[in-house]
Amino acid sequence: MSILSSVILECRDLIGSGRDRKPNALVQVAVIDPREQFLVSHACTEIVEGSRDPLFLTGVTFPPEYPASPETLVKLTVYDVRDKARDNSSFLGSATFSVSDLLRSKDDQLTLNLRSSDGVLAVGTVLVSRVNMGEMEEGDMDHITADVQQAQKCTLVCESSQGTPNDKDNSPLTSAVFKNPVCKVYKFQTVDSKWMLVREQMEECTLSFSIPRQLLHLYIQEDMRRIQELSDLGELSPHWDNLRKEVIARYGQVIAVYQETLAELNKITGPSFKPSCSKAQRYLEFIPINLHTQRMRVTCPRQTDAFYDVITVGAPAAHFQGFKGGGLQRLLSRHEAEKKSFSTAYQCIYYSPEHTAKAQEVLHSVGHLQPLISGLADQLLQAAQQHSMAGLREALKTLAGKTEQFVHALKDELVKSALLALHAAQPGYVTKNQNQTLPGHQGHSHQDHPSPSQRGQQGQSQPQNPGHSPGQPSATDSPMVVCNNVDGGSQTAPIREDGQAPLKNQDSIPCHKEYDEEEWDRVWADVAKSLNCVIAMVDKLQEQEPININQEQPIPKQVLADVITSHNPEGDWREQLCPLLVRLKECVAEVVVRARRAMTFVLLQEAACSIPQGLFLKQRRDVVFSQALAALACGFVMRLYAGMEDKGFLRQLHLVGLVAQFESLLSTYSEEIGMLEDMEVGISDLHRVVFKITQAKTDDPCDLQPLVIGRRDHYTVEVPLPRLAFQTLPHEIKEGKALQVYPVLFNVGINEQQTIADRFGDISLQERINQRNFEILDSYYKSLRDKVPSECLPSFQTQMDLKDLLGTLGQNVVTKKRKNVEILWLAGTICRRLNGIRFTSCKSAKDRTSMSVTLEQCALLRDEHQLNKDYFIRALDCMRREGCRIENVQKNIKCRKYAFNMLQLMAFPKIYRPPEGTYGKVDS
Repeated sequence: MSILSSVILECRDLIGSGRDRKPNALVQVAVIDPREQFLVSHACTEIVEGSRDPLFLTGVTFPPEYPASPETLVKLTVYDVRDKARDNSSFLGSATFSVSDLLRSKDDQLTLNLRSSDGVLAVGTVLVSRVNMGEMEEGDMDHITADVQQAQKCTLVCESSQGTPNDKDNSPLTSAVFKNPVCKVYKFQTVDSKWMLVREQMEECTLSFSIPRQLLHLYIQEDMRRIQELSDLGELSPHWDNLRKEVIARYGQVIAVYQETLAELNKITGPSFKPSCSKAQRYLEFIPINLHTQRMRVTCPRQTDAFYDVITVGAPAAHFQGFKGGGLQRLLSRHEAEKKSFSTAYQCIYYSPEHTAKAQEVLHSVGHLQPLISGLADQLLQAAQQHSMAGLREALKTLAGKTEQFVHALKDELVKSALLALHAAQPGYVTKNQNQTLPGHQGHSHQDHPSPSQRGQQGQSQPQNPGHSPGQPSATDSPMVVCNNVDGGSQTAPIREDGQAPLKNQDSIPCHKEYDEEEWDRVWADVAKSLNCVIAMVDKLQEQEPININQEQPIPKQVLADVITSHNPEGDWREQLCPLLVRLKECVAEVVVRARRAMTFVLLQEAACSIPQGLFLKQRRDVVFSQALAALACGFVMRLYAGMEDKGFLRQLHLVGLVAQFESLLSTYSEEIGMLEDMEVGISDLHRVVFKITQAKTDDPCDLQPLVIGRRDHYTVEVPLPRLAFQTLPHEIKEGKALQVYPVLFNVGINEQQTIADRFGDISLQERINQRNFEILDSYYKSLRDKVPSECLPSFQTQMDLKDLLGTLGQNVVTKKRKNVEILWLAGTICRRLNGIRFTSCKSAKDRTSMSVTLEQCALLRDEHQLNKDYFIRALDCMRREGCRIENVQKNIKCRKYAFNMLQLMAFPKIYRPPEGTYGKVDS
């Protein structure tokens, strides 16, 4: 721990380089380690213009390990800056003190004489005051301003590249995920002339790289499984076999690219963030741009500290792939419209996105449930061997539940129709339509209007599943299917909800006389029948046991006498149950084989219809989602760590979930409209993600890293906590309940490109995004209001009701107003009121994002902590000039300049403009 925390600087009676001229003072701070005997530049204050008694906004905070000893020397050098733009300055004087001098000083304050370069003349004095974080009282800092004119009373800021020694935010738990803190500390005056202590802390997050690495590994595994499943379809007709080979080859190309990218990412060491200047690098395209956390902590006398968090990240977008054709939203919409024509060109079946999603869901369900059912069957046999009726009942209850879940997962006509289509794609298959083809039709038969009897026969051959509701996607919802035989001919069958005549020039579904369409129903039903046999046998065994008043009530009997009587009721329990459980496993395995082949065939059609554009879009979507998920996981972990002791928050977390509000400042013009289209899809895809809290194996940082599991249509992020922290959680969370997150996106462009879009372009994308996401936010609020007491939500000084805030936001999203940044302010306020996770983005999360974050922080100080309105702009300029955000710029581009020019800033809302001297033309 450092023996010196923070110091604040003030000069008095400075003598300028001209007789009557008041200097523009700046102090450079350097550290001299007596053991090393060399000087290291450590920090620099801002420039205070035209004052002989400057009170500097910027002080210095030393990291825990630095300076190392009481003998360490600190050198202060004061300059008179004549031209800020050209860095033209002249030396005024310098002073040196040791750490021990300050530690032994009265009231933790030193007054030093500034000496000229020859060491003879005194050119003024410098006051050095020691300040410790977290030790502020009402009377603190009085000595700093006692002899300073009221006009000079202003913000004090301390800075650090490593955080402060008594920083509660840098606990072992947070340090496992958040790295390289940069800390700035300010003292602001309130409306009642008291002082508040404000600290910014910005950190990198290890999840910037670990989440994309895990996702790439999962992408590769999923695509390799898909290749294996396609190979397991068995022998297909030449047409389908060629399509399969082409799809497998495409998957192989994607896998090779992902493996190469993953190998490159595994080589990377060093910082835990991707700088904005690397946003278009190929091997880094899965990594979020400039992902950082930022926390503002506010301490007021005799009040509980308040925390305000925000995650800053570049807009999730495929920068390496570019935006020539637009972003994901436009590309996917265009591709879906073209897929029907692709299906005809490739002579394959068109399935809607809902059908494709259903096929993926069925594949996952059967793959997940089959081993569970098998394991539970083994547990049942073990309980039977131990003659434990309680164990038998418990195992049976779980087995029945999972088996019923398995049966329900296959309650869809899509499986049945896909089995029929797969059968039609096998070698030697000949349809009735082909047998009736007239000479000259080359194997094609077009039946424009089948007779009512034919339509009735088709309806009988595909009975409606009892579990299928009219609104549920099924194979019959598809506009058409196209099946191909060995000769390459196509037969298409319109399947329409309204029962009207099929579309012109389309054939009916092939009907093969050797294919028993009811076989699937029988195989599927055998699973339930086998389970019933097991239940009946357990009931029978229970009847043989002596009556026990403590025994659980038996479940209703489902006696199948022909099955039970074939076994000796007096024999061993295990012997009687074993053949029934073997039969259940066999039935489940048979269903899994058929369902897996059927659903894989559906996905083959989808992939074949999509070549090559579909796989390209899948890659783009993978890239964007990877960036979005890394940001979301970072925000979730930060919010969870902050709320571990908040019972109301934890209750809200498991009852309803959290809202994740993304604020975007992208314009709806040129390339940025493509970025926004990518971002819209990426944020929307986050609804496929749930979180679970787990107990870490150990408290080692490696065991506290979140883990991603799942597949593209559903991911779970497991967040491990140390044992002691985990034990404090509500029972529901400890039991592994899935925790929901509701992502919402609001966008308002503010730059000069948005000015062009507002006047001459199209802003409908922004309007649609804001309207749609307002509806999601409003729906979340209503659900929260119904399930969670209002006392679970945080309290704020501003008394405006959440319902009123939402009403105002709803009015703003439908109001035609250029650069209506009030939408962003309202959405951010509502998010904080809802205990949500706040994100702010622009192209690089560096320039416009910095303006927004600093504005929000100052607005919170004004609205929640009574920041004196006369100091609002001073505080805003201070944070932008010397705070964490300018350090973020430095980290990204090695230059302390925001990437704006004067012409651009003229188009910005005034409150989003940086102070003079902090911007310029730079490579961002």
